[in-house]
Amino acid sequence: MTTTHNTTPQYPFTAVVGMDDLRLALLLNAVSPAVGGVLVRGEKGTAKSTAVRALSALMPTVDVISGCRFACAPAAPDPGCPDGPHGTGAALDRPTRMVELPVGASEDRLVGALDIERALSEGVKAFEPGLLADAHRGILYVDEVNLLHDHLVDLLLDAAAMGASYVEREGVSVRHAARFLLVGTMNPEEGELRPQLLDRFGLTVEVAASREPDQRVEVVRRRLAYDADPAGFTARWAAEEDELRARIAGARELLPRVTLGDAALRQIAATCAAFEVDGMRADIVMARTATALAAWAGRTDVQEEDVRQAALLALPHRRRRNPFDAPGLDEDKLDRTLEEFGGADEGADGEDDPEPDGPDGGPDGGGPGGGHPQQDGGPEESPLPPGPELPHQQERETPQAPRAPEKPEPETEPRPQGGAAGEKPAVGATEPFKTRRLDVPGLGEGADGRRSRARTAHGRTTGARRPQGALGKLHLAATVQAAAPHQRARGRSGRGLVVRRDDLREAVREGREGNLVLFVVDASGSMAARKRMSAVKGAVLSLLLDAYQRRDKIGMITFRGSGAELALPPTSSVEAGAARLEQLPTGGRTPLAEGLLRAHEVLRVERMRDASRRPLLVVVTDGRATGGPEPVERASRAARLLAAGGTASVVVDCEAGPVRLGLAGELARELQGTAITLDELRADSVSALVRTVQGNRKAA
Repeated sequence: MTTTHNTTPQYPFTAVVGMDDLRLALLLNAVSPAVGGVLVRGEKGTAKSTAVRALSALMPTVDVISGCRFACAPAAPDPGCPDGPHGTGAALDRPTRMVELPVGASEDRLVGALDIERALSEGVKAFEPGLLADAHRGILYVDEVNLLHDHLVDLLLDAAAMGASYVEREGVSVRHAARFLLVGTMNPEEGELRPQLLDRFGLTVEVAASREPDQRVEVVRRRLAYDADPAGFTARWAAEEDELRARIAGARELLPRVTLGDAALRQIAATCAAFEVDGMRADIVMARTATALAAWAGRTDVQEEDVRQAALLALPHRRRRNPFDAPGLDEDKLDRTLEEFGGADEGADGEDDPEPDGPDGGPDGGGPGGGHPQQDGGPEESPLPPGPELPHQQERETPQAPRAPEKPEPETEPRPQGGAAGEKPAVGATEPFKTRRLDVPGLGEGADGRRSRARTAHGRTTGARRPQGALGKLHLAATVQAAAPHQRARGRSGRGLVVRRDDLREAVREGREGNLVLFVVDASGSMAARKRMSAVKGAVLSLLLDAYQRRDKIGMITFRGSGAELALPPTSSVEAGAARLEQLPTGGRTPLAEGLLRAHEVLRVERMRDASRRPLLVVVTDGRATGGPEPVERASRAARLLAAGGTASVVVDCEAGPVRLGLAGELARELQGTAITLDELRADSVSALVRTVQGNRKAA
């Protein structure tokens, strides 16, 4: 869907209160689309989407060939355009398009649809463009980009890498140009992005709601005024919008004359090396961002402040070494690196470097860099002053990336039922390791993933069927076989095959799905007494990492004392699971039955929410049951209840010592699941057996 013809005026970009980093990142992309787009991370209700949508009104117009559905430029039309050749078609200017990609969009909606029936019978490439064609030379906006299905992510990656979109159906293909500015917003609590897509975003910013009452008041005041009279509110900000639009145009004109000197290049390379980012894309993005910052500041040379700001915008999402690392940069380390590799060939401009924080530090005051926001008395002043301001890193309310506290806060830690008798403080986890894949038996039909076998839109072809709705992947042999007996009756006279809609067959494919992995973790005193909790946390952390890589949802239940607690409701955020695990205390009795019953209830609710996503229950325990009346018998009944519901289960046996009671193995038999030891869980363990839930069920 495009937003260029919306009858309601867009909320003005200059009316957005605060969020300096977000506004700057968007404006830099408006100045230089080569920067590569923006990923906006933040909690819900922080005006992420409002700011992004407002950007389109500031973008310069685009000159296109009249009648071309693929936005070809009159001066350099795409020679492979499906609507070409264009000849001497009339040119026209139109606003830059902002195209929104819905999370639940189909593949055909994104890349376009090819009429297979006409292609087979008439040899005509009848092509209906998709959203990638609409976004060419414009902005492609994905709200909740972290929830986008894997197959759509793959198509986006291909288009972003090649600057073109290819639609292929059994040897019939269409290609068109697809170069766009990719902007995405996401709430990290709902899950992270795949590293490949994360790296495609040039810049990233973290946003959070202001804690300043005056600024929050101004946000509400402006929003209410806009809702009451959108046209009038927009008119009041028209002068500021025109001024900003002219400034973007001026920066674009200046951009080709900006010089990126060797000293700045050396700082960029040293910074990327110091933070151990993968590949060379970070260096290139930093160089383009620093150049855009200089142009935005009205200068023709890149200075150290530009490099520093470029690093803060381009590197946080690239330095993550695993999904549990929070994005962000150590600014002290960044400053040390810039100082160490700073050049002495900056000329007279370098004399201003010792005072970048002064009141006249911006270019309007004769200072270096992209400038800093002036310290004002409140949000009533213009949120985007005339000078080319940059956010002051030391004076932000919210740091560039939130960092988890080193120690949990006991007063805010949710306490499980049963009090704190015998409670021991939380211990750290051992280093995570690669685990063996644990599968759910049978053939599912859940969301695409990488764990269990399922019928999916992508994978190996296992058969053919009549299309159920829009035609997906054509099964050519089955289609020809269905049409062949009717050729004489249909009066076939030429070489072409006479194909009807009823003849079409689509391929039935088998791939893998993502599951709901529900962890039930024993945090009782029997686990802590033998100092095994650190190893157990390491194992659960490893399974969480495996779930992230296989695109699963996860949930976590812990039990100790006299009850069980849902520590993490089912979510796609593995980071949240790791954080809950890190703060998990131990101690008390072992209410195994309560943990299993709580798992049964959670799975019952999740089946009603998403019946197609099959669950995998992972119980991490030594098998002891000591909490409540008749603990062993109650735990056995709870296990049989889960087994009766068809829940696939794995018991990770944490029992240690020379004498083993085998209680975890008995629990696995009650669950009709698999029992594996911590050693067997490791993928690289030479003593481990290849054991899956399905294999155990077959043996049973």
